Amino acid sequence: MSSEIEILAIIPARGGSKGIPGKNIRRLGGTPLIAWTIDAARSSTRVNRVIVTTESPEIMKIAVDFGADVPFQRPIELAQDDTPGVEPILHAVRWLIENEGYHPDFLCCLQPTSPFRTGDDIDQAITLAIQKNADSVVSVVPLNHNPNWMQVMDNNGRLTDFISGGTAINSRQEMDPVYELNGAIYLIRTDVLLEYRTFFLKNTLGYVMPQERSLDIDTPWDFHLAEMIVREIKWNQ
Repeated sequence: MSSEIEILAIIPARGGSKGIPGKNIRRLGGTPLIAWTIDAARSSTRVNRVIVTTESPEIMKIAVDFGADVPFQRPIELAQDDTPGVEPILHAVRWLIENEGYHPDFLCCLQPTSPFRTGDDIDQAITLAIQKNADSVVSVVPLNHNPNWMQVMDNNGRLTDFISGGTAINSRQEMDPVYELNGAIYLIRTDVLLEYRTFFLKNTLGYVMPQERSLDIDTPWDFHLAEMIVREIKWNQ
């Protein structure tokens, strides 16, 4: 645990979920989904405190049972389907500053829908931010299907290049690597988030994670894949 730089991990876990009812506490490998992220945050050597922000009393109890801090209950108006993802994080930070005088140097948003991100991933993202003096670090995963080879289809079924006017590329080796957000880690300087209200700035760096730790559970099929991965992990132990 870092004694010089105070780092807070915030796990936002809304009770409502249309795609997968009760998703954040649905059991994955016999453990509530949110507990996977709590365990990863607590296993980090650089995170000083782990809190969960939720409007759900059931999630609050489970979070405490698995070792997270739940200092407040999130207002219901910040737990709607259309609530911007940054708003519960801003509310949590402001609540801690105003009610506890607690003002960490960095905060790390860890979504419970990324169960396979590890404490080491969190530590490496933090180290990257500190070493490079970045305002924020966001986790990404290499994209298997490069946009240069993607097509769009018109009403007549005719295909055209997704990226128009691009240079013809004949092999994967000619292409620059392309990345997509995997939703696992959003790390930012607290004062920067309070000022700009976004995790994405000019000085945002990408922390690259492998496919096997980048699953973001959004649909029942994603949860099925997660269960298959857990079974494979247990089988190989």
